[in-house]
Amino acid sequence: MRTSNPFLSRWGGDRAAGRTAAPAGRPVGATVGGHPADDHDHLTNPYAPVTDGSPRADSTAVTMDDVVVRTATTLGTVVLTAVLSWLLLPVDEANVGRSYGLAVGAALVAFVLAMIQSFKRTPAPALILGYAAFEGVFLGVLSNTVSTYIAPGVVVQAVLGTFAVSAGVLIAYRMRWIRVTQRFAGFVGAAATGFVLLLFADLLFSAFGAGDGLGFHSGGLGIAFGLVGIVLGAAFLALDFKQVEDAVTYGAPREEAWLAAFGLTTTLVWIYLEVLRVLSLFNGDN
Repeated sequence: MRTSNPFLSRWGGDRAAGRTAAPAGRPVGATVGGHPADDHDHLTNPYAPVTDGSPRADSTAVTMDDVVVRTATTLGTVVLTAVLSWLLLPVDEANVGRSYGLAVGAALVAFVLAMIQSFKRTPAPALILGYAAFEGVFLGVLSNTVSTYIAPGVVVQAVLGTFAVSAGVLIAYRMRWIRVTQRFAGFVGAAATGFVLLLFADLLFSAFGAGDGLGFHSGGLGIAFGLVGIVLGAAFLALDFKQVEDAVTYGAPREEAWLAAFGLTTTLVWIYLEVLRVLSLFNGDN
């Protein structure tokens, strides 16, 4: 699996092509990464050189420390720019138009950078950090607006909720309560596609004068839709954990740590936005 994010999820398709098959007939009870081999439904090593099916053992192989450092750098960029935009781009009546314009522009730039990186065969740290910086600007203005005009204090709750969801998924993944297979990835991808199409349809209905669109912005339907988004984000997070586990287990090149950081960051942003949506609607209805 190369990368996973709320828009695109790949299960190593471009890496599997042309690879040498792994030795057939694993011993009964064999493990991969400390877990049953059957949990890793790979017939090939997705990171192996063409002439050798064995995992990499040289100094260029990715380690868990590499993933942690790159992820901390990417998430730190999001947090830093979010805090700066909160402080430097006020959302009071005199400046709200300018702040909203900058936030929308930053969101569009972040989306374009994310799409470019998603279709690249190799990670580009500049693209990933640029995405993180512009995403942070958008999140900072949005969070400030929600906290000021809709539900004071909800941002702290949303951050804590994001941590809670992430910790829960990590525990469930490590305990093998969640088994990430190709079927699981296909189901999540199909569900996410439907979710995004519904969001797009909702935007179209709203843009052409249908009031609240499909009703996903308020009431019980909006809360239910947000909860579905949180569940999808949790499923993508499990895919991200599988990506990291596979990369370390199969000796992926060190540059794969940036792809893992990119996937984790986009997923955590997704979860935060959905948690913020649910809490805002819940607090607004009370």
